[in-house]
Amino acid sequence: MIDVARCIAIDHNPWLVLVAVAICCAGAFAIAQTFERANHTEGSQRFGWIVLAAMAAGATIWCTHFVAMLAYRAKVPVTLDAVLTIVSLLVAIAGTGIGIGIATRAGRLWPILGGAVFGGAITSMHYVGMAAYRIEGIAEWRWGYVLASVLCSIGFAAAAFAVLRSARSGRYRAATGSVLLVTAIATLHFIAMTALRVTPLRLDDTPLSSDAMVALALATGLVGLVVIAAGVLAAYMDRQTRTDALHSLRRMALSDPLTGLPNRTHFQQSLGARLAQARSAGTSFAAIAIDLERFKEVNDIHGHKAGDEVLVTIAGRIERAIGSEATVARLGGDEFVVLRNSDDRVELVAFVEQLEAILRAPLKIGAFETRVGASIGVAVYPDDAGDADTLFNNADLAMYRAKSTRHLGPCYYDAALDEAIRQRRELANDLRVAIENDQLDVHYQLQASVSTGDITGYEALVRWNHPLRGDIAPSVFVPIAEENGLILQLGEWVLRRACTDAMQWPHESRVAVNVSPVQLAHADLPQLFHRVMLETGLPPRRLEIELTESAIMADRARSLHVLRQIKALGVGVALDDFGTGYSSLETLRAFPFDKIKLDQFFVAEIESSPQAIAIIRAVLALGKSLSIPILAEGIETADQLSALRREGCDEVQGFLLGRPLPSPVGTPGEQPAQRPGDSRAA
Repeated sequence: MIDVARCIAIDHNPWLVLVAVAICCAGAFAIAQTFERANHTEGSQRFGWIVLAAMAAGATIWCTHFVAMLAYRAKVPVTLDAVLTIVSLLVAIAGTGIGIGIATRAGRLWPILGGAVFGGAITSMHYVGMAAYRIEGIAEWRWGYVLASVLCSIGFAAAAFAVLRSARSGRYRAATGSVLLVTAIATLHFIAMTALRVTPLRLDDTPLSSDAMVALALATGLVGLVVIAAGVLAAYMDRQTRTDALHSLRRMALSDPLTGLPNRTHFQQSLGARLAQARSAGTSFAAIAIDLERFKEVNDIHGHKAGDEVLVTIAGRIERAIGSEATVARLGGDEFVVLRNSDDRVELVAFVEQLEAILRAPLKIGAFETRVGASIGVAVYPDDAGDADTLFNNADLAMYRAKSTRHLGPCYYDAALDEAIRQRRELANDLRVAIENDQLDVHYQLQASVSTGDITGYEALVRWNHPLRGDIAPSVFVPIAEENGLILQLGEWVLRRACTDAMQWPHESRVAVNVSPVQLAHADLPQLFHRVMLETGLPPRRLEIELTESAIMADRARSLHVLRQIKALGVGVALDDFGTGYSSLETLRAFPFDKIKLDQFFVAEIESSPQAIAIIRAVLALGKSLSIPILAEGIETADQLSALRREGCDEVQGFLLGRPLPSPVGTPGEQPAQRPGDSRAA
């Protein structure tokens, strides 16, 4: 070590040594950066980074060597062999490239092996370069120092690449690897130069003067720094590009693409962070759920582009209103949510009222002006919930209560009032599962002729036996299905099940299924009926649909067009609950119904109300004049049945004849267990 230190201090120009060290440090950093980029790429990109790393490494080693070698005071005339000098550079680039390529392979030993090859390239370059160093004297090598230089070069280089590939090195991986590379290059050179002893043969001037050697060293160093800087700059630009891309992807992943607001994922992160902060500081904050009221109308009337402009405008208004103290996010569709500190209840109420005011303010979008408005629900931590999910859910429940009672304005979470809404939402989720897992059932209620008592068909009625709540009435779960967008799935399930069951009956009875207004609004309903009948094999003459006039009047022209397509398939169409709702004669004129079902409200009063009898008589006369059979619903007593027989009713249905059952009883032409002429009740 003393000989090495003496060699550095006495036998070298200190300023050029500093230049060599600067080149070596900059180059080692460039090698570490480009090697890291090679590790994080594949295919042709990895090959490109390996080549760039090899060029940076070759330039670093070659320039460090020649600057330090030119700094060596040989005290004899010196010349340089141009061919061997160029060969030494090529050896450095090729050897380090092979080593770097090996070090990038997956596995614990490959980085060490690649580092050893890299160290061997440093050694080869140095001694080839020394062969180009021609002196007028006798050169002697002390082989112990030569061996030590080789071992230091290989050992430190292997350690450097092991560190650069190690995940445990952490944030200091590049710095540590760079230091080890500098050590590998520097120890190789200075220990190898210590191994050299020169005995002069003549003492005249050297072909290269001292000034010329300094100039050559500086020029070599400058060229090396340029090459190294190019490698560092390329690695930096690639890293920055990747960082910008990651930031952009993160921004896209956490932002709503339309409004630029945080999306649901970002909101959940913000909610968790605000909850942790409030819990630590002992403060409170509010989650404010917002659902726009007439946004769908804007979309339907003015198009989706206008709807998008409404959302962007609303988002901008909310952002300006909340300032920097609150956070707003768009969860999807026309749903927004705001998080705001709520230590002062009066301030919170004023803030919510301000939100409501700006949401109800007029909007001018293009050539039209509209008012949207919103349903707002508020829940406060920790008063209304102790965790993030419950808090947001409670704000959502309060918002749904505000939606159902719009005249009340914003609603604040109330456990007692919102429990019913919670149960309906739970039922909606359970109903979705029940439909998907075929956990519903269909019962069939017979329909019979009044004059003969023969069975004329069956009405399919969906039933739901909840695993925990027991039997749930259709009057409860069908509206829930309509509110939560499940009615199409439910209607298709009932249709398919009814057709499948009917094909298994030992008789060819007709089966009637109900069609909701939402189903009728879909233009592909006729295709659904056609597809289901083809799949189940049920003849169209055995299928009948029942729908109310209110379902038709939602979009009369469209609905009648859909009904004509269904009737063209051979499926019967019955007008249900006639006598309530619109009861428009124009509808009877516009469409040839196969049956009219008289609402049970009139049948219930047939024994006590002359007005009810008069209305029933008028409906029956209307049916006969239009050649449309009339079926009376809700027959529960023999007196009701007798009155209907006297008035000339065609068909009846009700508990008197039989309750809905999983399997039909009887066949067409047969009389039900409770004959229409019997006097006992079901």
